[in-house]
Amino acid sequence: MTSRNSTAAYEALKDRFARLSALGGAQAVLHWDRATMMPEGGAEARAEQQAVLSLIAHETLTAPETGELLSGAAEAGDGLAEWDRANLREMQRIHAHATATPADLVTRLSRQKSQTEMIWRKARAANDYEGLAPALDKLLALTCEQAAAKADALGLDPYDALLDSYDPGRRAADIDRLFAELEGFLPGLLQEVMAHQAKGEPALVPEGPFPISLQEKIGRDIMDRMGFDFAHGRLDVSHHPFTGGVPDDSRITTRYDERDFTESLMAVIHETGHSLYERGLPRDWRGQPVGRARGMTIHESQSLLYEMQAARTEAFIAFLAPRLKAAFGGEGPAWAPDNILRHYRRVRPSLIRVQADEVTYPLHVMLRYRLERAMISGDLGAADLPAAWNEGMEKLLGIRPADDAQGCMQDIHWPSGSFGYFPTYTLGALAAAQLFAAAKDVEPALEEALGEGDFAPLTRFVREKVHGQGSRLTPDGIIEEATGQPLGTAAFRRHIEARYLGK
Repeated sequence: MTSRNSTAAYEALKDRFARLSALGGAQAVLHWDRATMMPEGGAEARAEQQAVLSLIAHETLTAPETGELLSGAAEAGDGLAEWDRANLREMQRIHAHATATPADLVTRLSRQKSQTEMIWRKARAANDYEGLAPALDKLLALTCEQAAAKADALGLDPYDALLDSYDPGRRAADIDRLFAELEGFLPGLLQEVMAHQAKGEPALVPEGPFPISLQEKIGRDIMDRMGFDFAHGRLDVSHHPFTGGVPDDSRITTRYDERDFTESLMAVIHETGHSLYERGLPRDWRGQPVGRARGMTIHESQSLLYEMQAARTEAFIAFLAPRLKAAFGGEGPAWAPDNILRHYRRVRPSLIRVQADEVTYPLHVMLRYRLERAMISGDLGAADLPAAWNEGMEKLLGIRPADDAQGCMQDIHWPSGSFGYFPTYTLGALAAAQLFAAAKDVEPALEEALGEGDFAPLTRFVREKVHGQGSRLTPDGIIEEATGQPLGTAAFRRHIEARYLGK
């Protein structure tokens, strides 16, 4: 194929992938609607809509013409500019994943994901794992079928094949190494931190109730200060906080508890971090694979960078505390900045992952990682999940849930088919620690700015070093280029020791 023809093939691919991006965006908004506003009776119709869209996207990706265009474009080789070469690599990777999964399996998986997620919403509220288990078992079987198909096509272990979809290039061996390092020091460090905090003043509990309307107002104010553009997004309520939509139409959700404002506010900050990443992706590459977010380790690093690293600094809490006090009409020492800081930095084993502190959080993730690997390998079935979960919680955190709603049903990930996602939360925490340390080196006034409610220096750093990179580099390549170090545990350990032990 001549250079002219190979360039034409690449341009045709760009058109094709732009259409696929639009399909994906439509699915993302449909998913947001299903989780927030869709009436219960619409579940079956919505499952069918999403299944059809998944099939259309899959048929487009796997059509013989797409393969021919990829072969033709590959001959352009070094003639393409750097970003175009990276874009073509991503097209090839996406195509390889798509062609590994049969079309009928794509449809069956999409329907089962939608159905299982809706069943989970009811079952979790009713603490009815027996009502969820049959659907989860069906979804697990289909997921294992997909993992096996991808493993054969890509030459990977089945779990690695799933993991690669969420974190390109990541392998379980990488995670095992990093998690082993964490497990080597984290349990002892946890005990040291808890003993240290026991010597200090206990955190006083601000008196509620805390009206949802006021919680939402505070959340929206902080989103605005973080740089969220409400002309291109919105904040709503769902069972499980998430960020959906597309870069120019960002859909953030949280959940509220009138007895406790702390969870919803940090969830809003967390999800806004995700949204800022999507909005900051290179505009010139909208709709192209290279213009997408670079996997979930990087995505989670951006949410945790804002929620855990920035929003729990002494400087930001000193800014936040008087605003909380004024909003809720609080009085007394419970509303003092040092007490609010104690609240947000309190370390103790707890049952719910999304409410966990940053010291115990990796232990929650390790449990889920081990369980989902066992499920994908066939060593653990849906029926045995609650017992395995409870044993794992007791081993890792020393606590056992009283029911399955606080145990294996608390997360949406498995009922929605997201096997391979969980480890990226802790990998993201490691990356966030490295990125925050690097950002403070580049932006010396960063914490001073946070003390004024100004996130601009932090956002300026990640806009250049992370957001603007799209998928040009590997996930670890982005981290190393931004921080000067490969992804590791050292920065996270230093961060925990400095924040909680004053070392």
